Amino acid sequence: MKYFLLLSLNCSLFSFIHCSDEDSDKTATKDEGSDKTSADFTNTNADTIIHDGLIREYVLYVPEAYDRSSAVPLMLNFHGNGGSASGHLSYTDMTAVADLENFILVYPQGSLLEGTSHWNNALVTSTNKSSAKDFEFTNALINKLTVNYNIDSSRIYACGFSNGADFAFALACYNSDKIAAIGAVSGLMYQETIDNCDPLHPTAIIEFHGTSDFIRPYDGISEYYASVEDMLNHWTSFNHTSKDPLTNSITDNGTLIEYYAYHDGDSGTSVEHYKVIGGDHVWFDLSYEEANTSQLIWDFVSKYDLNGLR
Repeated sequence: MKYFLLLSLNCSLFSFIHCSDEDSDKTATKDEGSDKTSADFTNTNADTIIHDGLIREYVLYVPEAYDRSSAVPLMLNFHGNGGSASGHLSYTDMTAVADLENFILVYPQGSLLEGTSHWNNALVTSTNKSSAKDFEFTNALINKLTVNYNIDSSRIYACGFSNGADFAFALACYNSDKIAAIGAVSGLMYQETIDNCDPLHPTAIIEFHGTSDFIRPYDGISEYYASVEDMLNHWTSFNHTSKDPLTNSITDNGTLIEYYAYHDGDSGTSVEHYKVIGGDHVWFDLSYEEANTSQLIWDFVSKYDLNGLR
């Protein structure tokens, strides 16, 4: 098993309020003069990339089955606010899926603001509390990996938890020339992202959300985060999917999970949503048709490339 890591050092923060996720409960504030502040966490065996004059880290996992003679997909998995790349790797446990399905998996490390890691999911505006160039950093990281590994550039996917999920939604809009499909867990689409979202291609979306999420409320945060319903309306409208979803419900370990699937979109795209009744702000440890969250994300996004349904 080949196992790599990389880290990020930068200070700036996410974009507005309610940015606390898996490891912290801090509110975003402006960090003055924080160009090269070191991270206060450690990603074991980290490697680095220089971007925008800053040292950025990431964790890279290459499956045993990888053979440079054949192009493989790439999955980017983004941690929540206050999290670390290596901690998120352990939390989401997607490496087993990478081994089984033979794709390269990367966990980038967010930059810092006042000691709290984040992803800047918003455009540069006077109200954005972060100056981190994370859209550009993501492109630079993808470019580096495609040079070092034989990656199928039409099959690059993004997923994330909380602030990392918010960022995955933004990548589907602003980095759509590289991102084929995305998965989001306990994250919301920023209202600004919806207002400015104009992807280059129909984009398949899978999203998991708990109805009792207190950090990213299911009904959104007025003027800041769209509700799950508004997010679904946005993507089903953009992709021109069916308006009447296929539905199912199961009970997993006493938890009711409602499943909604909007099919027949442009280029064969779909939008899927797992509504976890009473679910909290977590990367869900669930089993739906014998697949966990990581496997469900992969099974969904891997059906697509930049041209739509494969």
